[in-house]
Amino acid sequence: MNIHEYQAKALLKSFGAPVAEGVAIFSADEARAAAEKLPGPLYVVKSQIHAGGRGKGKFTELPADAKGGVRLSRSIDEVVTNSAEMLGNTLVTKQTGPQGKVVNRLYIEDGADIDRELYLSILIDRTVGRPAFVVSTEGGMDIEAVAEETPEKIMTLPIDPDTGVSDADLLRLCEALKLEGDARDDAWTLFPILYKAFMEKDMSLMEINPLIVMTNGRLRVLDAKVSFDGNALFRHDDIVALRDMTEEDAKEIEASKYDLAYVALDGNIGCMVNGAGLAMATMDIIKLYGAEPANFLDVGGGATTEKVTAAFKIITADPAVEGILVNIFGGIMRCDVIAEGVVTAVKQVGLKVPLVVRLEGTNVEKGKKIINESGLNVIAADDLDDAAQKIVQAVKGA
Repeated sequence: MNIHEYQAKALLKSFGAPVAEGVAIFSADEARAAAEKLPGPLYVVKSQIHAGGRGKGKFTELPADAKGGVRLSRSIDEVVTNSAEMLGNTLVTKQTGPQGKVVNRLYIEDGADIDRELYLSILIDRTVGRPAFVVSTEGGMDIEAVAEETPEKIMTLPIDPDTGVSDADLLRLCEALKLEGDARDDAWTLFPILYKAFMEKDMSLMEINPLIVMTNGRLRVLDAKVSFDGNALFRHDDIVALRDMTEEDAKEIEASKYDLAYVALDGNIGCMVNGAGLAMATMDIIKLYGAEPANFLDVGGGATTEKVTAAFKIITADPAVEGILVNIFGGIMRCDVIAEGVVTAVKQVGLKVPLVVRLEGTNVEKGKKIINESGLNVIAADDLDDAAQKIVQAVKGA
């Protein structure tokens, strides 16, 4: 689960991290009063959407040379003007896709005098099974570009969860970021604070880009992107309360109600599979034969007929779907349950696109019998390769 920048900063501030003063607004009428609460004379008006690259983004409703989704304002009147332009318009960034996202809220923040911009994130390093700091002196840039062009400027430092951030860890982080004086003193306090927030709130990612050294030598969290482990949200009602469903895909929201692992993609072949690995392989082989998957969907090992029915409905609700591939290898998951769910769903929503079904494993004969006796216009497949070729050919009209 993701949250907005202003929410992330409020959370980090509650742990003691240094952030600028700021006010979130939801209408342009609130802009002047919000700015008047800040010291000024420099203000920053920030679009609040769940996507990066806001500063370089473009609003579809404004001229091509209009400013992006993060704007410096040198007066309260300029804050009001920028707020009116940005709210309610669609911002397109490299992470939103061409459809962009509507800006429904802004964060008006006090400006900062910046000397240096640094990069810092904390994530789970699965290569060592530990949380890890990722830091670079190249803040304010795309970390992917830094990793590709100058990987030597990035340091990854795994942290022992039994001991937390040690003095030796702090020393290495400060050296990697070339921190001296007050900034080094601030880091000695800040980095353990950030690690504590990451661990206590079950975050999957905390990204601060940039972490700035101001001209007065102090550190400040200038931007913050935070994601949480969805499997741990039951422990954090305060975090769940921050969820902004307007930023999420409606199909993914519906899938979460049934505990389905669903991610919407840009292709035209809907996939319903059991097991994350098999789902990834299914998407790969669809691409191999020249088509694109419309989604990742893992119904899990213990799916019920109700869950399978819901999954099928979610797939068919996507107008981009031109064909559906059901690929089930029954271990814990039973093929007859999948078959019953598919038949139930098709009877409820209809079948307007080609459907290829590949079943193998537990109760496979029962599953095939349910499909064959349903009267549905289903294309049977013997294995994954056969299934992928058949759905791609059916979609292409072959």
